[in-house]
Amino acid sequence: MKIKSTSIRPNELCPCGSGKKFKNCCRNKKTEISLKDKYKNKYDIILKTPEQVDGIRKCGELLLSIMDGVEAMIRPGLKTDDINTYVHEQTIKAGAVPAPLNYRGYPKSVCVSINEVICHGIPGERVLEDGDIVNIDITPILNGYYADANKTFFVGTPGRDAQKIVAVAAESLRRGIEQVKPGATLGDIGHAIQKYAEGQGCSVVREFVGHGVGIDFHEQPQVLHFGRPGTGVTLVPGMVFTIEPMVNLGKKELHVLEDRWTAVTNDGSLSAQFEQTILVTDDGYESLTPYEL
Repeated sequence: MKIKSTSIRPNELCPCGSGKKFKNCCRNKKTEISLKDKYKNKYDIILKTPEQVDGIRKCGELLLSIMDGVEAMIRPGLKTDDINTYVHEQTIKAGAVPAPLNYRGYPKSVCVSINEVICHGIPGERVLEDGDIVNIDITPILNGYYADANKTFFVGTPGRDAQKIVAVAAESLRRGIEQVKPGATLGDIGHAIQKYAEGQGCSVVREFVGHGVGIDFHEQPQVLHFGRPGTGVTLVPGMVFTIEPMVNLGKKELHVLEDRWTAVTNDGSLSAQFEQTILVTDDGYESLTPYEL
């Protein structure tokens, strides 16, 4: 994407990402500003080619088919390790690799996070119970491409608190995605999420963020789920990143258990999360892991 100088006010931050006002940066350049060139050098953001986007999209299709299979399994009495077995076997069967397995020592092929567990829950002997909420976070690698998404499901009959936190988390993601378009900023995304979630009496986790994805598991940029509009990296076509707000029914503070992975709310309140992999297009966005929110 190229932005002409006539579309930017002198005192606005320069879209090249320098942090300077436009009048003190690229305003006097005779040529159009190529944000793609600027970002390649300044932020180490990998702008995806159409061929790469197609590879990520196909990986996303596989991810969603596995997620649908997991959803059909969810019921009281199901052992979380059975979810891991299913995700692992379906991933391998498709000729893909489960990205979480052995990633920085993570021992399983999927993250399964129940109730007060915010993220990175390790599947094992724990059994799902009626009224639980459970988040399933899946990341396959297919032909060298990564797609990343998660959803929170009800187990059996949900209580009022469970219904609220899941609805708020889903709507938070939807509102964050709606901000994505060329010329918007990462701060616009974070602000939309934070304003909505906190307006519902919930809190947004600060310690874990969205991230670039596609060629590697975690790339630049980091995508915060809180912030101020008009701040942070300016979005340009070709960026691919996750938006994955973690929203707590209670306070935002957390701690990580002795396994060094499982993050839980300090106050024991419920936490829910939804995540999709998003492409910035020429006129907006495309979800490469689309599901209804």
